[in-house]
Amino acid sequence: MASATATGTKAERVPPVLRRKPRILTVLLLVNLVLLALPLGGLWMLRLYESALVRQTETELVAQAAVIAATHRAGWLREAGPEAPALLARLPAAAPQPEGWAPRFATLDLARDPILPPPPDAAPPAHPADPVASAAGAALAPVLAEAQRVTLAAMRVTDGAGVVVASTGGEGGLSLRGLEEVAAALAGQPAARVRARREAVAAGAGAISRDAPFRVFVALPVQQGGHVIGAVLLSRTPSSIRQALHGKRWELAALTLAMLLVAAALAGFTAYTVSRPIRAVADQARAVASGARVEVQRVRRSAVREADELAAAIGGMAGTLERRATYISEFAAAVSHEFKTPLAALRGALELLQDHGPTMTEAERAAFLAQCMDDVLRLDRLVTRLLDLARAEAPHPHAPGRAEVGQAVRDAAEPHVAAGLEIAFEGRPDAEAAIAPEALRSIFAILFENVRQHAGEGARCHVSCEATGDRLRIRVSDTGRGISAANSARVFERFFTTAREAGGTGLGLAIARSLAEAGDGQLDLVSGTGGTVLELNLPRASATPRTSLEGIVSRPASPRTGKGP
Repeated sequence: MASATATGTKAERVPPVLRRKPRILTVLLLVNLVLLALPLGGLWMLRLYESALVRQTETELVAQAAVIAATHRAGWLREAGPEAPALLARLPAAAPQPEGWAPRFATLDLARDPILPPPPDAAPPAHPADPVASAAGAALAPVLAEAQRVTLAAMRVTDGAGVVVASTGGEGGLSLRGLEEVAAALAGQPAARVRARREAVAAGAGAISRDAPFRVFVALPVQQGGHVIGAVLLSRTPSSIRQALHGKRWELAALTLAMLLVAAALAGFTAYTVSRPIRAVADQARAVASGARVEVQRVRRSAVREADELAAAIGGMAGTLERRATYISEFAAAVSHEFKTPLAALRGALELLQDHGPTMTEAERAAFLAQCMDDVLRLDRLVTRLLDLARAEAPHPHAPGRAEVGQAVRDAAEPHVAAGLEIAFEGRPDAEAAIAPEALRSIFAILFENVRQHAGEGARCHVSCEATGDRLRIRVSDTGRGISAANSARVFERFFTTAREAGGTGLGLAIARSLAEAGDGQLDLVSGTGGTVLELNLPRASATPRTSLEGIVSRPASPRTGKGP
């Protein structure tokens, strides 16, 4: 019922500022979409895809120019006939063409090469075109016009001086030598440039015309041996990204949909495996924080370690709070019971003194006052022990100290030896335990006090210390009457004592066990033949003790025993 109430009011307890924050599913989905968009953004910023389109156009123009150059060279040699050697000798010399394969690869890159201004207009030549080149160009012109219908490229062929002898744009007889690409080709060097268009052409995504704001120019020399007989200039507008994407629009749409589905699936999977356990843990934590007594259930495991660690930590904290609440409730009930008896006796005695004090004899008044003093002393012992128990069970955030066992035994035994208890020690008194010295002294003092109260008159106490690996095993035994089987299971319960008349509070062994557990140790009752044996197990502070010796801690010499220290 409490769990249902806590869950039902969950929305009311969530602050408004938290309701406005996105859930982890939304955050993960946005992160995945951003990660998917980053490569596309990088391609756009670096103009990689646009450069690829430019290089594709350059490669196409190089292939076309190579065919046109070979055709024009063959036509020029055919028109020159036997006079070809003499005509070649009058042309400018250039670096001879390499023998064998001579591939011409695309080199343009928009991220590196600038976009040059539009090409200058063709100018009138200083001299007319070479007759042989003109005749070869006239035969080539129909071929260029037919090829342009397919390639859509502007084609021009010049003679050795840069005068156009064949063109698809009506520039015949004009000079293109002022164009940088043509000048480089006439010098025997192929060239490629990107130039801005003179005017934009409106073209749809699926139109034949291309709407890129620049054109690719490619110029190749027409060579025969070591002489340049002309140049071939081709230009073409590359495809724009919009047109390229339009051609693959259905494939891109399918890919985008698939990527969105994958991103949503990944976000959903991550949110399911991460946020669901966190949400379940948060619900349990809110229920515990509201004061509901709910059982902390094990939540579904997550796909990441951090979520499991959070769930385990919250579950452990909730379990600790639950145990603490139970402990406080039981402790409060036990304390009220223990305090009720002496307070009731004290109240009754004081009421009798108040009502009948004047008529009482001196002995009766002294008896009632003595009873009051005993009850007050018992309450004082209870308060002192409760403070000791609270200190023992308080968290210990600091690292444990180092306590020498023999020294702790001697310090704790001194008042009890003076009171008549005989205490013998054997083993390794110099062995060090990983516990605070005052805590170890308190444990021994409680155990010695327990022997005095319960072992009986004339009982002796024996302390032994043995090192086992990285642990110390310390046994405190006595020669008393021992503990009955019925009481053995309750000796560590708070307020359980069989020596209430002797001033016992029933908190000593509970405090001793709490001090031992705070030092990563353990205190247990060991069954044995005769007497009582309590075993204290503590971690060693040092794996190598300095020495090994035996000693006796005993009461001072007395007329009754005659034993000395």
